[in-house]
Amino acid sequence: MAEKESEVKATHRLDVLGFYCPVPVVKTRQTLHKLTNGDVLEVLADDPETLHDMPLLLNRSQHQLLGIVNENGEIRFTIEVIK
Repeated sequence: MAEKESEVKATHRLDVLGFYCPVPVVKTRQTLHKLTNGDVLEVLADDPETLHDMPLLLNRSQHQLLGIVNENGEIRFTIEVIK
């Protein structure tokens, strides 16, 4: 997926900066499970593996990856919750 900025404002935020695989994906999955349909989760990570792992997680679910921004070693994923 090409890196792009999402126009949608997040309703929830998950900061997993400083954590490495598999923690960012596990925490994201747990958080998505707690949210409701239509919520937008912003995940902040700095593990480069999340650029590969996060889309894989979301491809196995109904949730939609709205955008990825990778700046200065910080990766921001914007995810719409679809249940």
